[in-house]
Amino acid sequence: MSERFETGMKVRRSVLGDEHVDRAESAKTPFDEPFQSLITEGAWGTVWASEGISQRERSMLTLALLAALGNFEEIAMHIRATARTGASKQDVLEAFQHVAVYAGVPRANQALKIAKETYAEMERSGQKLTATGG
Repeated sequence: MSERFETGMKVRRSVLGDEHVDRAESAKTPFDEPFQSLITEGAWGTVWASEGISQRERSMLTLALLAALGNFEEIAMHIRATARTGASKQDVLEAFQHVAVYAGVPRANQALKIAKETYAEMERSGQKLTATGG
């Protein structure tokens, strides 16, 4: 394993949590292992590991980009990650408001729906939510 992969796995676990990463790793097959390594090294070991901006800011950007591009399947995962990155519910709302203005109301509306459902699930399960960003 490369140093970038190991860094990526550490960052991935810190953002998404051990339970999520363990579940994803156990589902990995020889077919998708090269892709999973690429994501771990590139997304987590390079982009998310960069100290150029905070994890809170990176979380907000990620959620806005997912919504703007219509990649809704990863929004719930990244909403759950806000408990670790420090992005508050208000931060997420602000990010999705930008999406509404710059990428379209329907995409922001769908992202907000997913966020509301995910926050409600987190609250029911007793998962910590970030009260305020900063």
